[in-house]
Amino acid sequence: MRNSRMLAGIGIAAAALLALTGCNSGTPGADPSEAAGEEEGTWFEVATDVSLEGSPTFDTITENGKVRIGVKEDQPGLGYLDQATGERTGFDVDIARWIAASLGYDEDKIEFTAIPSANREQALVNGDIDYYVGTYSITDKRKEQIDFAGPYFITGQGLLVAADNEDITGVDTLEGATVCSATGSTSIQRIKDEHPEASTVEFDTYSQCVEQLKSGQVDAITTDQAILIGYAAQDPDNLKVVGDVFSEERYGVGIQKGDTVFVDYVNTLFTDGGDIWTAIFEKNLGASGIEVEQPAVD
Repeated sequence: MRNSRMLAGIGIAAAALLALTGCNSGTPGADPSEAAGEEEGTWFEVATDVSLEGSPTFDTITENGKVRIGVKEDQPGLGYLDQATGERTGFDVDIARWIAASLGYDEDKIEFTAIPSANREQALVNGDIDYYVGTYSITDKRKEQIDFAGPYFITGQGLLVAADNEDITGVDTLEGATVCSATGSTSIQRIKDEHPEASTVEFDTYSQCVEQLKSGQVDAITTDQAILIGYAAQDPDNLKVVGDVFSEERYGVGIQKGDTVFVDYVNTLFTDGGDIWTAIFEKNLGASGIEVEQPAVD
């Protein structure tokens, strides 16, 4: 159920970030809060007098006086935690902050929790978090346990190579190449199954693959293109994403099963906030040089 106060909250958050976007539109990766001189360091003017009647998620948030958000913290440009400073950055993290601000909650009222991919559904089912934002692909199997808002991003399996590599231009040019990915990932299995002309190497983390790529030990890295864009944006002088995606992954916000009010609310936020979405993308992933359009929600 939507009401005027709910939509007003969306409008306040949208207007606030649009103003900030104008301050730093020419500087992908810059901190809009610094451009706007915001002492508290938040992107968004926090909405007030927000009400979502019939939403168990919103009721829990109100009772707790804070928003508990599940995220990733090892994916540059998407969901990353700087262990030295404690600062969280990334496209997904800022999407999560945008939702929280529209609900009336500032940064100091957000509790971020890093949750392994295998435990995401259970965390939502158990009520350990209020929603999850972190390269969370919408699948029919997952929708048996939880609901999704979105998609807010569509990606697919892609390739990351050295910036000076002119030989690999897509998945059909991997003959003789050594491709790296995470151990046991569906991405590396797809290369093994569909492109046996390439050799494969596996490591526990993608960051290890990146080091191997930079040192010339492997020729390419494969996983979701969104993750690869993050690495390219972090080091555009040495890394680039090439070719078209060769699968489809639709990222959504994980929400408690049956809370259609909250799902509709977040979908309305995405639908009405295209300029905000673009600003968040440019801030976090714009330096990669990849152009991505905001998808329509389901």
